Amino acid sequence: MSLRKFISNKSIAALAVIMTAFANTSAFAQAAVAETAKKPVDMGPVYKSAIFYALAFLLLCLFIAIIGKALKVYELTREAQDKPKGINWNTVNAVLFALFLIVGLYGVYWEYTVHGNMILPEAASEHGKKIDQMFNITLILTTIVFIATHILLFGFAYYYKYTNKRKAYYYPHNNTIERVWTIVPALVLTVLVLMGFLTWRSIFYKIEDPNNKPISIEVTSSQFAWAIRYAGADGVVGTKNFKLINSINALGIDFKDKNTLDDQSADEMVIPVNKPVRLILNSKDVIHSFFMPHFRVQLNTVPGMTSYFEFTPTITTEEMKAKTNDPTFKYLFLCNKICGDGHYKMQKEVKVVSIAEYEAWLKEQPTYLTDDLRKEFNLPVTPVAPAPVDAVADTAAVKTNQLALKN
Repeated sequence: MSLRKFISNKSIAALAVIMTAFANTSAFAQAAVAETAKKPVDMGPVYKSAIFYALAFLLLCLFIAIIGKALKVYELTREAQDKPKGINWNTVNAVLFALFLIVGLYGVYWEYTVHGNMILPEAASEHGKKIDQMFNITLILTTIVFIATHILLFGFAYYYKYTNKRKAYYYPHNNTIERVWTIVPALVLTVLVLMGFLTWRSIFYKIEDPNNKPISIEVTSSQFAWAIRYAGADGVVGTKNFKLINSINALGIDFKDKNTLDDQSADEMVIPVNKPVRLILNSKDVIHSFFMPHFRVQLNTVPGMTSYFEFTPTITTEEMKAKTNDPTFKYLFLCNKICGDGHYKMQKEVKVVSIAEYEAWLKEQPTYLTDDLRKEFNLPVTPVAPAPVDAVADTAAVKTNQLALKN
């Protein structure tokens, strides 16, 4: 076989393969287009995808790299032509530092004016005001230091930019400056630590006023709910035992303790204004975090351990509605520790009302001890109150009338 014929045969075979592949690809493309026409796919706005921003960032980097290479070529060209440098990069860097300082200071202003309104809401408890005061003092001091140090940092970079008209001065040590920037921060931090210690001590170590004893409320966390138990008429929350937990005694209340007999359960937390409230916090399963943002209350609930927190609410729900100009306003307590996939469900309403409203509400709440629990623990069933005399007389009169109608 001649070389020409061999090449011709090879060319024909290759052409046939290409034509077959093209035909298959075209058929596949047509099928894909037809399928897409049948079922249009809504990809949503392009700018909302992560790929869009990733590609935009890469394009920006590529643009900066191209500009950098172009400037480098410009500098090398001038150097090859024995011309002075066209761009003074020391001046450029100094100006950039000055611009970063201006933009950064505006960023601080923007953070305070915009995000500053998104921090904790107005405190509605006695100790909350102390915590906010401590927080504000710390924030003001750190902001002053932050702004002053950055003005010096960027200002020095601009003012002391390199120039061949002067030389750097070697300044190895200054005892006075060392003392100032060691002693002053130490004193400021000592004051802040002492202020925090005294504030925390005033919250957790209180002298109980016998004329204004706190209301005891037990809150038990579990995945993913809260159980609320009030102390009842005796003012004491009864004991629990995890070994007693079952389908009808979800909290494991030990009814051998007489203090448990009058304890009341509730679906929401209602507390009186200007009255101390003592929270008894525990958990049935995992660690949760009891959080009441308006009252500046946050404490972990740990299984096997009981925690306590006492606070005094100072603003009723109705007053807060007026303050916030929000008729739908609600105080809430919620879980502030991610405890599972149902974490978002763990919240309940808190109502701050007057003493009279609180007492009226409390009378309507049922006791935790139900008839089923009485049978479970062999306790006497609640006796049914006898019908009033008038009701008995009315019943007898009805029966007499019925007999008369029959006759």
